[in-house]
Amino acid sequence: MAAPGIPPRGPRSLLRQIRESMAAAGPVQARLDMAVRIIAQSMVAEVCSLYLRRATGDMELFATEGLSPEAVHVTRMGPGEGLVGEIVRMGRPLNLMDAPNHPAFSYRPETGEDPFHAFLGVPLLRGGRTIGVLVVQNRTERTYGDDEVEDLQIIAMVLAEMVAGGELLAQGALKDVEIAPHRPERLKGVRFAEGLAYGVAVLHEAPVAPEQLLSDDIAAEELRLTAAIAALQTQIDRMMDGQHGLVGASFEVLETYRMFAHSRGWNRSLEDAVRSGLTAEAAVERVRSEHRATVGQARDPYLRERLHDLEDLNDRLLRHLSGEGEGAARRELPDNAILIARNLGPADILEYDRTKLKGILLEEGSAASHAGIVARALEIPCVGRLSGLRDRVSQGDAVIVDAETSEAYLRPRPDVVEALQARLAVRAQRRAEFARLRDTPAFTRDGAKISLMMNAGLAVDLDILQETGAEGIGLFRTEFQFMVAEELPRFNAQTALYSRVLEEANGLPVTFRTLDLGGDKILPYLEAEREDNPALGWRAIRMGLDRPALLRLQLRALIAATRGRELRVMFPLVATVAEFRAARALVDQEVKWAVRRGRAAPSTLRVGAMIEAPALIWHLDALLPMTDFVSIGTNDLMQYMFAADRGNPRVADRYDPISPPALRALKAIQDACAETGTPVSVCGEMAGRPLEALVLIALGYDQLSMPPGGIGPVKRMVLSCDREAARRGVVGLLKGSAGSVRSEVETLARKLSIAI
Repeated sequence: MAAPGIPPRGPRSLLRQIRESMAAAGPVQARLDMAVRIIAQSMVAEVCSLYLRRATGDMELFATEGLSPEAVHVTRMGPGEGLVGEIVRMGRPLNLMDAPNHPAFSYRPETGEDPFHAFLGVPLLRGGRTIGVLVVQNRTERTYGDDEVEDLQIIAMVLAEMVAGGELLAQGALKDVEIAPHRPERLKGVRFAEGLAYGVAVLHEAPVAPEQLLSDDIAAEELRLTAAIAALQTQIDRMMDGQHGLVGASFEVLETYRMFAHSRGWNRSLEDAVRSGLTAEAAVERVRSEHRATVGQARDPYLRERLHDLEDLNDRLLRHLSGEGEGAARRELPDNAILIARNLGPADILEYDRTKLKGILLEEGSAASHAGIVARALEIPCVGRLSGLRDRVSQGDAVIVDAETSEAYLRPRPDVVEALQARLAVRAQRRAEFARLRDTPAFTRDGAKISLMMNAGLAVDLDILQETGAEGIGLFRTEFQFMVAEELPRFNAQTALYSRVLEEANGLPVTFRTLDLGGDKILPYLEAEREDNPALGWRAIRMGLDRPALLRLQLRALIAATRGRELRVMFPLVATVAEFRAARALVDQEVKWAVRRGRAAPSTLRVGAMIEAPALIWHLDALLPMTDFVSIGTNDLMQYMFAADRGNPRVADRYDPISPPALRALKAIQDACAETGTPVSVCGEMAGRPLEALVLIALGYDQLSMPPGGIGPVKRMVLSCDREAARRGVVGLLKGSAGSVRSEVETLARKLSIAI
């Protein structure tokens, strides 16, 4: 109980007193009891209690002033239980006038808390995780003031650092307190890029922990913060204005940086934290923890994406406060780094040393995200949608990326590591075999020629084209240039990129896909309204036709880049014949425009459509006569057919592309193309997986385009395949009633000795 006549004191003097008492000799429990007694006296509270999180997830009462001493180390609140559990769930303070009447109140008779009504509890946050709860209570029914809430938050912040640093508890007492995750864990996610990797965790843009939490000179800290924010704003403005080279962030993120960096709300939160007595660095960490604990619980993916932007912004501000600023070089990676992040922009991965980056684990994202596409292009194993990942792993933890089973192993057991190393050895042997097959033509055993092409979209892809043995680029994603530019790429910049692609291809065919923007690929320099369902919204060819100047500029650059060579161009997400007719008319207009000005027209012009919208399957008789070729984007086609977002882990496994409905649709497209003599290829994820590729070949497809890493495994399968025998086996599965015939295809492959 608070001693009468003791006035409330500011958090600075209080924390100094707590630190002095903690430094004193004596039993651990006595020092904890002293800490809560000091806090109760300072806050004029009749009760002060400290709960810490056990490895089980329970919150255990570690010390109290005012409740029954017999309840210490006896009272535990399970996850989500009681008012303490409610604070853990919310990640923010809970201030109640009459606590016993709150619906979450859980009465524990051993505590003797019956007389107390006023309740204020705040979380002990560390790295966005709630590791404890600090509570004060009074008999009187009243609401604690904003100043009291602020003071208790500051105290809780410092207590969290003291607990984690071993100042508050001896190491023996800490052994069961979950300050940081330490047990082996296995998380299930979604595969973004195939492969296996074992290494040590490296936190993406990991902030430097503040060395000093409390300031000695509030005015000086305010000046430091103001100067750092101004420097940050200037840096971002220069990036967006094109006066500074772009370094590793998509402009969608940079635009959000600029918005938040100039946000009065964000600045005010930082300023208020500094004025409360924190150093500028500690203020950033406090605001960061609050955002993680609140926004991180949001179900709205848009709000969660904004948290990712705020994380990056906080890290930049910390670097400015440390004096590193924009000239800081990225820190060195260990030789076997596994990058851990909540999310990544399209260029973030490219900033890291590719020779040392062995794998990537993401808490968010999707297989169709830019991080996933870049990881596949660089052949870096990547698993995403790992719920709670960032709060379950620490810098330097041993980590396994198993993108074959879409899992992550954190701090794996020795037997798991041993099994993984055996699998890695087998994969190394296969890679050596794939390298030997590089120049071997892909013929089936019964003589069918299968063309294996490569998907691309990054300049780095061109460097490995020859290494893969690919017969060309079946899909070049042109939107990447637009996503890493500070403004709409001009005609000359586009022409230069497309020219380089054709030259690096060295005569091999290249199929350029026009801009596939919209949906989750929003450009800050193009106005776009937020959509409830962006995958079905204003994107791809729809955007191009509604903004013909944008599409015509790209077509003009493609025509100029060919310089009399062949031009293969296709339009994404064509849903109606009218859309393709309009798009093709724009191509013809641009060719005529070039000829009128004395410029070389393509020697051969081939214009195609991507079949991704199921509606086209029943209108191929009208579409195919207008096209020179078609390409099937199985990623979108399948998710639209089954009405299941492939980037959503709750529904991504609700369908299998090796199922009767999917196979019938694919066979209908192939049959229609064969009847009209229209060349057809598959450029979705199916093409790069040996088992799925086997099904496609059995259905009659002879041109597949895939990520670079898929060419070797698929070629190995093709060389071992008897196409006619596979066709007979697969056709028999088309009329099945099962949701998947994957196991039947696997049995067929074993029966025919096909390497999958």
